Amino acid sequence: MPNNRHLEQGKVLTYASVLLDSALEAGGQDAVLEVRDQFETIVKIVRSNMDLAGALSDNSADPAQRASIARGTFAMCNLALCEVLAVMAERGDMSLMNRIYASFVEQLERKLNVAIVDVTTVVALDDHLREVITNKVEADLGTKVVLRERIDKSLLGGILLTVGGKRIDASVASRLDAARTALKETSDGGEC
Repeated sequence: MPNNRHLEQGKVLTYASVLLDSALEAGGQDAVLEVRDQFETIVKIVRSNMDLAGALSDNSADPAQRASIARGTFAMCNLALCEVLAVMAERGDMSLMNRIYASFVEQLERKLNVAIVDVTTVVALDDHLREVITNKVEADLGTKVVLRERIDKSLLGGILLTVGGKRIDASVASRLDAARTALKETSDGGEC
């Protein structure tokens, strides 16, 4: 007989799969990527808002009431995502949200044969730089990539790439930190 851990893993895979298939059917790859972005934002919001997390997970509340709260809160999201979140709330599975999100991203990358690369720069990428980054990452990973671009004015310059949970920091700030550390080590050693 499967234990609770196996049952939870089955739920995680099922929710993620239903969400992926629904989004893919409704709008193709663009809809799936939109759902990924929205789901990531929702995970952050729920994690930082204890009142919302409590309302969506309150086992003393009526399940239909929890579903209604989810539908009302996430009504502006992709319909497939809104409905999956409502079912999760109704069934008391909101505690699985982080795992469902991770499974969703893993399944979408596998099913669509793409790697999603978060690219953060201080200014918008131009077409040439976008092409250079795409070609380089595709060659390194051996798969098609989708760039998700973000602008962060707090960067001094350079670029931050995140793919599959791994971060490549080629920002000016990281280079300055490395130089500062090297200079400090040199001065601490009495070499200067």
